[in-house]
Amino acid sequence: MTSKKLGLIVNPIAGMGGKVGLKGTDGRDILEKARALGAEPVSPARAVKALRRIAAAAPEIEIVAYAGEMGADECRECGLRPLVVGESKAGGTDAADTRKAAKDMLRANVDLVLFAGGDGTARDVYGVVGDGIPILGIPTGVKIHSAVFATSPENAGNLAAEYLGDDSAQVRVRAAEVMDIDEQAFRENRLSARLYGYARAPYLHAMIQSAKAGAAVSEDASLAALGHQFTHAMEDDVLYVIGPGTTTRHITDALGIGGTLLGVDAVRNRKLIGADLNESQLLALVEGVPAKIVVTVIGGQGYVFGRGNQQISARVIRKVGKENIVIVTTINKIFALQGKPLLVDTGDDDTDSLLAGYVRVLTGPDESTMLRIAS
Repeated sequence: MTSKKLGLIVNPIAGMGGKVGLKGTDGRDILEKARALGAEPVSPARAVKALRRIAAAAPEIEIVAYAGEMGADECRECGLRPLVVGESKAGGTDAADTRKAAKDMLRANVDLVLFAGGDGTARDVYGVVGDGIPILGIPTGVKIHSAVFATSPENAGNLAAEYLGDDSAQVRVRAAEVMDIDEQAFRENRLSARLYGYARAPYLHAMIQSAKAGAAVSEDASLAALGHQFTHAMEDDVLYVIGPGTTTRHITDALGIGGTLLGVDAVRNRKLIGADLNESQLLALVEGVPAKIVVTVIGGQGYVFGRGNQQISARVIRKVGKENIVIVTTINKIFALQGKPLLVDTGDDDTDSLLAGYVRVLTGPDESTMLRIAS
């Protein structure tokens, strides 16, 4: 059997803005701000997790990697010897580098482009390859709304190996949404999303995520009632870390304190004590005090942690404790999961395992259900 080619592109700066609360790293100025806030690269290590699965499951696959930290370095860390294309660029990459890498993958006639990044990277890769070559994302960015991403780096590697290996007939290719949001609007507390097209992507039910879906307008009354009930039950002198989203926004609306729709806020004694907080600020606030984390479920995907709320990091979660996590969502979002479990992707395997298992999820005033979190 002729060995198939895997094209690898790593966006090494993807995800750096997550823990520091910048909601992305599009643009040189935002990248420099992220670094000034102490942001560290996350994409290379997550790409390595995927590559280790490929090396173990399908070592016969020929890998074409972009030079330097955009792919070749990560391959070598796993003991792989890729065909290297392109030129190494130190000091940070940009969208033009991703597009150039995608063009080189086209010239190399790869059978699948595996990329590490977020929605911006997916958009850049798709903008070059279109529907000519299947693409698959290793989730490493802050914004991961597109349906071309695997549910985890490990599953990206597993799926790529299956698609390019001897059992490729078991994997179908589907049309998957490529979406991206306006980062500047996102930082200004406005969500402006756009569908850029439909890429071809390998698909196995348990390994690939769906596109993000919003809540129905008809659910607002129930969520508002839940928000009011939740605020009345808030404990005095307990710090509440409120995650982003329209669902959790009903809690801060009920308190009448404002807050940020797309950031992470902190509330104590029903007063806002911090808005749009990053990981280091949250760690300082929860240190030595009773605290709870309130998060929602991403519609259509089922993520509780690791998508859009990276500020609530594994370190923050461990300080607060699993028993002090409150999940709120709507019945319609649960139905939309079609029996899939909830997901977490904190970037720390031990924390993901800690969070796994059955949890109570609030769905309305005096209403809740038990759902399973799969690591």
